[in-house]
Amino acid sequence: MLEIPESYSFARQAADMLSGRTVTDVFNATHPHKFTWYLGDPADYRARLVGKTVRAAEGHGAFIDMLLDDETHIALSDGVNLRYHAPGAEVPPKYQLLIAFDDDSFLVFTVAMYGGIIAFRKNFDNPYYLGALSKPSPLDDAFDEACFGRLISDAKSNLSAKAFLATEQRIPGLGNGVLQDILFKSHIHPKRKLATLGDAELGRMYSSVKSTLRDMADRGGRDTEKDLLGKPGGYKTLLSKNTFAEPCPGCGGAIVKEAYLGGAVYYCPVCQPLIK
Repeated sequence: MLEIPESYSFARQAADMLSGRTVTDVFNATHPHKFTWYLGDPADYRARLVGKTVRAAEGHGAFIDMLLDDETHIALSDGVNLRYHAPGAEVPPKYQLLIAFDDDSFLVFTVAMYGGIIAFRKNFDNPYYLGALSKPSPLDDAFDEACFGRLISDAKSNLSAKAFLATEQRIPGLGNGVLQDILFKSHIHPKRKLATLGDAELGRMYSSVKSTLRDMADRGGRDTEKDLLGKPGGYKTLLSKNTFAEPCPGCGGAIVKEAYLGGAVYYCPVCQPLIK
């Protein structure tokens, strides 16, 4: 799923591959998906995009935003898989959108569970997208200790560490996936209440948010996700579906996996004790 490291690194990859390429055709879904969201009728996307040249791509929270001529955008939300295919590559049989370029390369957009493929001009009036653009990213200097402190002050003290970091879009693009390593490096259990965290622990959490997300982004995303060429990211996750059967990288003990707040959490009960 697209989270901060992937939106950042995949957008950088898209900019490198596609800047200067002009859209020559757009093909609608060969495999309609009721949880794929478009802006208006996707049959109109051809008229919106053909003839436009890609100028840049940016990552914002859980969105990849491709910027074309005439203030035209293609915004991709969490849940959309994006694959680049070189000229001459075989076209896959199933997709939710395909965009062809003037060098015969093409992009394929697919959705597994849910996701938005949004083509628009100038503005997209969506609270998640606007929040991702307007709120400071942990990858930026503006997300400093004072900014983090304000988020803590505004949150209810009975929130768990996971609920604080990964719900309500307090930090757009910080989701359940990146959360695991952030909390492991902080030595904080995902169910710990904010009220039980002292200044030193909150400081560790802030530092881990900054350093872990930066490391993930600089390494091309997590190894649990695939980039535009279908290759896993270069960041080796410590706690994830790839590693939970292995010993804890800190103490060598058993890692626990359990469902919590709509998704699986992974933690070491020794390195991340639950203090109520």
